[in-house]
Amino acid sequence: MNPKVDWFFAKDSQWQKEYEKLRKIILDCGLIEELKWGCPCYTFENTNIVLIHGFKEYCALLFFKGALLNDPNGILIQQTKNVQSARQIRFTNVREIVKMEKILKAYVYEAIEVERAGLKVKLKKTSEFKTPEEFQKRLDKNTALKKAFDALTPGRQRAYIFYFSQVKQSKTREARVEKYIKQILSGKGLDD
Repeated sequence: MNPKVDWFFAKDSQWQKEYEKLRKIILDCGLIEELKWGCPCYTFENTNIVLIHGFKEYCALLFFKGALLNDPNGILIQQTKNVQSARQIRFTNVREIVKMEKILKAYVYEAIEVERAGLKVKLKKTSEFKTPEEFQKRLDKNTALKKAFDALTPGRQRAYIFYFSQVKQSKTREARVEKYIKQILSGKGLDD
């Protein structure tokens, strides 16, 4: 146990019992406990393996290379369609965790073996993501915008594509595109 992480488990949370049980299970697997992104993160040879985090409706174990795990129990969840590597196992009560302890340890051990083997998730290139129609039209009409967008790093390009794609209504997508044109032309990312 890392004392720098203790505050996470001591804070008042609806998932306090669940967090404690997950911590015990993961530490039994021999991983190093660290604090990253304000959450307990467990590493093997300085590489992130699994993270404990919570949301309003559930708490979860997040496996950084979960896409490479076999998942014989069908319990790994891809948070959103744009998440390429990580996968979650979600819980709504401590009984679920207790019941799944052996399975969870098996998944942690497999994740360690994936890291030991040096396996990598093959990530999609930015060009493989579907550009929202509203944004594509603007790129086609405005060569300066297209040139500025193409000059952005792949990560910044993906961030814009994901942000524009998140909403269902075309009108809202158009408004988002319009709002960020100046920022793209300035060579800035979504959060710059």
